[in-house]
Amino acid sequence: MNGIIHQCSHPNDDDVHFRISEDKIFADIFHYLEVLFRIIKPRKVFFMAVDGVAPRAKMNQQRGRRFRSAKEAEDKIKKALEKGETLPTEARFDSNCITPGTEFMARLHEHLKYFVNMKISTDKSWQGVTVYLSGHETPGEGEHKIMEFIRSEKAKPHHDPNTRHCLYGLDADLIMLGLTSHEAHFALLREEVRFGGKKSQRACAPEETTFHLLHLSLMREYIDYEFSPVKDKISFEYDIERIIDDWILMGFLVGNDFIPHLPHLHINHDALPLLYRTYMAILPELGGYINENGHLNLKRFEKYLTRLSDFDREHFSEVFVDLKWFESKVGNKYLNEAAGIAAEEARKNKQKKQKAQENSICLAALEKNEGEATPKTVLEDEPEDDDLFETEFRQYKRTYYMTKMGVEVVSDDFLADQAECYVQAIQWILHYYYHGVQSWSWYYPYHYAPYLSDIRNISELKIKFELGKPFMPFEQLLAVLPAASKDLLPKCYQHLMISQDSPIIEYYPLDFKTDLNGKQQEWEAVVLIPFIDEKRLLQAMESCNKCLKEEEKRRNTHSACLMYWYDKDAEFQYLSPWPEKFPAVERCHTRYKTIPLDAWLVEITHNKITKINKSALYFCGFPTLKHIKHKFYLRKSGVQVFQQSSHGENMMLEITADENSKEQVKNVASLVLGKRVFVNWPHLEEARVVAVSDGETKLYLEEPHGTQKLYMGNAVPPTKVAYIGDKEQSIWIKEVQGISEQYQRRKGIIIHETSIVVYAQLLTGNRYQLNQNGEVYLEKQWSKQVLPFVYQTVVKDIKAFDSRFSNIKTLDDLFPPGSTAFMLGSPYYGGMGEVQDSRDVITEGRIRVVFSIPCEPQLDPLIQNQHKYSVKYNPAYILASRLGVSGYLVSRFTGSIFIGRGSKKNPHGDHKANVGLNLKFNKKNEEVPGYTKKVGNEWMYSSAVEQLLAEYLERVPELFNYIAKNSQEDIFYEDDIWPGEDENGAEKVQEIVAWLKAHPVSALSRSSCDLQILDAAIVEKIEEEIEKCKQRKSNKKVRVTVKPHLLYRPLEQQNGVVPDRDAEYRLFDRVVNVRENFSVPVGLRGTIIGIKGASRETDVLFEVLFDEEFLGGLTIRCSPARGYRLPSSALINLSHGSRSEMGNQKLTAIVKPQPAVNNYNSYASDLSSVCSQKVHLGGLNHSPRSLFVPTQAQSKQDDEFCSIWQSLQSSGKSHHAQQNMHEKGAVLPQEIKLGTGNQFYKPGFNDSSFKGQQRKQDPYKKCKAASKKNFELKEFQSSPQAAPLKNEQPVSSDHIQQDSSSAPLKSPQAAQSTVSFQDNVATPSVPHNKSTPNTSSKRKPRKLAVNFGAPKSSQ
Repeated sequence: MNGIIHQCSHPNDDDVHFRISEDKIFADIFHYLEVLFRIIKPRKVFFMAVDGVAPRAKMNQQRGRRFRSAKEAEDKIKKALEKGETLPTEARFDSNCITPGTEFMARLHEHLKYFVNMKISTDKSWQGVTVYLSGHETPGEGEHKIMEFIRSEKAKPHHDPNTRHCLYGLDADLIMLGLTSHEAHFALLREEVRFGGKKSQRACAPEETTFHLLHLSLMREYIDYEFSPVKDKISFEYDIERIIDDWILMGFLVGNDFIPHLPHLHINHDALPLLYRTYMAILPELGGYINENGHLNLKRFEKYLTRLSDFDREHFSEVFVDLKWFESKVGNKYLNEAAGIAAEEARKNKQKKQKAQENSICLAALEKNEGEATPKTVLEDEPEDDDLFETEFRQYKRTYYMTKMGVEVVSDDFLADQAECYVQAIQWILHYYYHGVQSWSWYYPYHYAPYLSDIRNISELKIKFELGKPFMPFEQLLAVLPAASKDLLPKCYQHLMISQDSPIIEYYPLDFKTDLNGKQQEWEAVVLIPFIDEKRLLQAMESCNKCLKEEEKRRNTHSACLMYWYDKDAEFQYLSPWPEKFPAVERCHTRYKTIPLDAWLVEITHNKITKINKSALYFCGFPTLKHIKHKFYLRKSGVQVFQQSSHGENMMLEITADENSKEQVKNVASLVLGKRVFVNWPHLEEARVVAVSDGETKLYLEEPHGTQKLYMGNAVPPTKVAYIGDKEQSIWIKEVQGISEQYQRRKGIIIHETSIVVYAQLLTGNRYQLNQNGEVYLEKQWSKQVLPFVYQTVVKDIKAFDSRFSNIKTLDDLFPPGSTAFMLGSPYYGGMGEVQDSRDVITEGRIRVVFSIPCEPQLDPLIQNQHKYSVKYNPAYILASRLGVSGYLVSRFTGSIFIGRGSKKNPHGDHKANVGLNLKFNKKNEEVPGYTKKVGNEWMYSSAVEQLLAEYLERVPELFNYIAKNSQEDIFYEDDIWPGEDENGAEKVQEIVAWLKAHPVSALSRSSCDLQILDAAIVEKIEEEIEKCKQRKSNKKVRVTVKPHLLYRPLEQQNGVVPDRDAEYRLFDRVVNVRENFSVPVGLRGTIIGIKGASRETDVLFEVLFDEEFLGGLTIRCSPARGYRLPSSALINLSHGSRSEMGNQKLTAIVKPQPAVNNYNSYASDLSSVCSQKVHLGGLNHSPRSLFVPTQAQSKQDDEFCSIWQSLQSSGKSHHAQQNMHEKGAVLPQEIKLGTGNQFYKPGFNDSSFKGQQRKQDPYKKCKAASKKNFELKEFQSSPQAAPLKNEQPVSSDHIQQDSSSAPLKSPQAAQSTVSFQDNVATPSVPHNKSTPNTSSKRKPRKLAVNFGAPKSSQ
C-alpha cells in the first residue's frame, strides 16, 4: 500500500509549490483503494498491507532513499528561491513521514480502520469478503506480509490449488515474490509504465491511470520455453518449478533492495541473457539445481559463478584493448601509477622464476649428449601479452576495491571475506523470499559487490543466521531518517541528529556523495553514507526513552494484524477519527479480531509447491499458451513493449498448421456458427460466432435484431450464405493483414497464412432473465459489435471456469422492497425508482416502483447556439496569411523543432533542445483542446495559436527566417541560425526554452484526436443551465407497476452489460449513472461533454459533466469534482429515450403541449393513437431536444410530489394549451392506460415468458371495454392535506394519491385504478376506428369528458 500512500500525498516532487491537506490525502487513499477493489473484484480476501518496521538489511536502502529525497527537496527549494519564486507559507509534505512510527502513519492507520468499517457496512461488494489490515505497527514489508499469509493458506490441508491471486504494486521484486509461491494463477496489478520521451508524472486520479495486469501464469510458460533446450542435455529430471527457482536466484545477481549489483552486470547491458546462457551451459555439469526451495547448493553455485566469471575477463579485455591504444598514444606503460608499481613487482617476480628455470634447464642440458637439441622453455610458449593481461586485470580489480571500498591492501583475506559476505547475502535473500525473515539484524555491510572472479572457495562455507528481533518503530526512524526530517521523531531524540555532542552525529551527514556506479538513472545511484551501528544507536537512545510521552510510547510498539468481516446481526456506531471531515458510520455491521504476529509462520519444510493440470480447466483472465499447437524460438524481431521496439531477442511463438488448417468454410461454419468459442489466443475471451468467411463466401446467422441465443448441441442455427464482392474482399484482406501485424508486432506471435476469418460478438457480462417457470437466472450477454478473428487463433471445446454466482432465484429476490431500479420503458425512461411491496402484483409478473422524476435542464438553446461559445479552428494557411508567414512554418512551429549544439558541419554532442510549441502529436494521435484540432488528416488551429505564434515571431524572427529557408532539414543547429561572432546561439536557445517552459501553454493537457469534445466555454454554459434547473426544484414522484424486463437493477452480477443496447450517444445527451458502489453516486444525472472512441465498443468512454460534485470526481473542462469518464454499461441515455418518443409520429399518450417559456416557435405535432404502437410519455422525463416543456403545477413542494396530467389524443393535431392555463398553473388530470405494443427490442426479460401472465385481450375489445369506464392515472400534488410519502396510508392505488381540495376524488373505483406496464409502450384506453386516417388536418381532435371536477373553461 505504500505506493498508494506516496502517490496520493506527493504526486509531483518537482513542483515545489505543491501543497496538500491531510484530509485530502486520506480521502484520495480511500478512493484509490475503492478503485483497485472494483478493478479486481476479490471474492474471498482483500489484504491491505502497509510497510511496518523492515529487516535491518532493507534499512540501508531506506536510509539512502530518505537522505536523497530530503537533499533533493532542499535543492529544489533553493533553486526556486534563487529564481525569485514565492513559495507557499504552509509547510511542504515531507514524504519521509511515510515511515512506521510517525504521527502521520498513526493517524493514517486509524483512518484506514475507519475506512474498512465504513466500506464493509455500506458497500455490498465488500460484505462477502474477509478484509485484512496489516498496518505500520505490524513488522515487515507489506508485500512480504501478504506472501506470509499466502504461504500459510497453501500449507492448509484443504487449500484449493485453483485459488487466484492478484498482488498490486510497481516494484519489480513482486515478480520474484509471485513466482516463489509457485501458484498457477497469479497476476500483478500495476500502473502503466511509460519509457522513453521526457519524464512524466503518474496521473493523480486512478480513473485517469491505465492499469496493466502482468500474468505470472504466462511468464512461467515463457520461462519454461527459454530454458527448454537443456531438457535433453541434463541427466536428472527437468522440472519447471526448479528452473523457476534458479531463474529467481539469477535475478538477484543484478542487484535488488538488499545487495548491490555485481560489477558491470547491468540489466540494460544484457546482463540477464548472459546469466541465462551461462546457466544453460553449466547446468548439465551440475548434477542438479542450484536453488533448492530457498536453500543454496553451494557447490553448484560456485561452479556457476566460476563459469560466469569469464564475463569479468571478457569485459576487461575490452578495457584492455582501449588501454593499449591509450598507451600507444601517450607513451605511458600503465594506466595509473598503482597499476604500474604492481605490474613491475609482478614482472620482477616472474623474471626471478624465469632465471631459476633457465638455470635448471642449462644443468639438465649439460648432462645430455652434446648432439641433442635443447627444448624450448615454457616462457617462450607464453606470449608476453597474456602475462600483461592478467597483471592488468588483477590491478584493475584492486583499483576497484581501493577506490570504491576504501581499503589500502587488497589481501586474500579481504577477498575471502567479500566472497563470504556476498554468498551469505544471497542465502539471506532466498530465505526471505521463500520462507520469511531468517534474521532481523543481518545486513550486507558494503556499498559495492565483489567481482565474480573473486567469489571463490565458497562450497564449504557454513551459513547460519540468528533470528533476533525487529527494531522498534522509533529505533528504525532514528536509523533511516536524515537530520532534515528530525521533526518526525519525538523531541527527546531530535538532538541526537543535530547536536555536535551526539555520540552518533556522524551518521547524519548534511552533505554526501552519490555514485551511479554504471547505472543511468539518478535514483539508482549509490548513496555514500555510513551504515548505522546498531549497538551505538540503541545505547544513544537509551537515556532518551524515559522522556517519551504516553502517546509516543503507544506509537513505539508492535501490534498484530486486524481481520474484518461483515455481520448483519452486529449494529453499532463507529465514530469517525476526524468528525469534521469524515462522518461516523451510524450503522456499523463489522466485526474484527487480531491475528498474532507469528500466526502465519510456516515451517521451511512445509512450504510446498502446488501442482495442477492447467489444461483441464481454463480460468478466464489467467491466460495460458496451452490449447493451440505452436513452436517457439528466440529471435530479434523488434516486438513492441512499453511503447517502443525491443532491442534484444524476443521469444517468438509460431502457430503450426495442422490437418484442419485448410478446412472448408462450410465445415468451419458447422462447427462454430452460433456457438460459444474463445478468441484472441493466448489472452482468451469468450465470444459468440455470428459469421464465417474465407474471403469469397460468407456464412452468417439470419436472426432478428438483438438476438442473444446460443445454438447448443444439435440445434441448427438459421444460416444464410452470401458471395463476397470485390469491395468486401479487399476489406477481408486488410482485416487479415491488420490482425497478423498486430499479433507479430505486439504479441510476438506468427500466425502464418489465414484462410478463414471468424466474426464474433465478445461476452460483455450477464443479465438476469426469467424462464417459463417464473425462475430468475443469469444469461450471457454478447456485444452488439461484431469483430473479426482469424480462425487459427480460435479455441473451441474447452472447459472454462464459470464465474457466474447468484443467490437470486425468483422475482422477489431480484426486486426486494427498498431496492433501486431504473426504467427502460416509456414513460419515465431512465428514471430511478425504489421498489415497493409487490406481493399483490408479482403473481401477474409485475413490480411496483416509485420513480423520482427530477427537473431536466433546457439545453436546446445552447445546442442551437453552441457556435457562439465554441472555439473556432482554421486551417494553417489562414493563420499563415494573417501572420505573414508560410503555412509550413505554422505547421512546423506548432509541433516539434529540435536545435542541436554547434553547427551542422561541426555538431557538439547529441544534445538537442525542442523549441516547438508541442500543440500536436501525429504519432500519438493527440491534440491540445482549445489550440489544435485534427479533422481527418488536416490540422486546424485556433486564434490562441495565432496569438502565440505572433508573440514567438516577434521574439525570434531570425529563427522563423532560417527555418523557412531550410525547410528540408529535420534538425537545426545553433551556430547556423545565429552565425555572428557576437551572437551566442546557446543563450538564445536557453531563452526560448525558458520562455516556453514558463508559458501556460506548456502545462496544457492533451487529448486523443479520437475524442469528440465540447469546449470549456460550452461546458460552463451547461453548468449555468443546470444551476437554473436546480432553482426550479420540481422533482416528481410517481408509482407504477412495471413488467420486470423494463427494469434495470444495478447489480454487480450485471456489471459490463449495457442497460439499453439500442441507445446511441451524442454530445449534449443527458445521461444517468446506473452503476452502484462506484465513484459516481448511483442515479446521479449528467451531460455528455466528450466521447472517446475506441476500436471496441466496450472501450468507448463518455466524458460526463454531472449535476453535482462528488468524492472522486474529476475536473474535465468543468468545475472541480464534477466530471467522470464512463462506459455505456454504466449509463442510461435519457436523451435517447426522448428521441425515441419524439421520433415516433404516432404518439398516443403525451403531455399536453404548452407554449414554451424560452421563446420557442409554437409547434404542433401530428399525432395518432394506435393501440399496438409503442410510445413514450413525452415531457415526463424531459429531453433537451424536446420542443415541449413539462407542465407543472405551482406548488411549494413540487420537488417531493408531482402533478402529472396526460391527454388522450385521437388522430389529428394536438391543441396547444391556453395561455391562461399556463399562467394559473391549472392541472387537468386525464385518463390513460398503458398498453402492450412493442416498437423495438429491449434486452432483458422475455415478455411472454412469465407463466402467470394474463392472456392478452383482443385490442379492439380491450379498447371498447376501456371506453365504458373511467381509468385514472392517479397523481399527487403536495399540499397541507397530503401526507408525506414515507407515512403514506395503505391504499390500493398504484400511484401516489392526491388529496387536493381543488380536484377531489369522486369515485372509489378511480382511486383503485392502475397503470400496468406490459411492455415499453403506453397505449390509450379509447376505441380506435381502424378506418379513420391516422392524421387529418381538418378534423378536430376528439374531446374527452373527465369526471374530475375540473372547470369546463380549462378544457
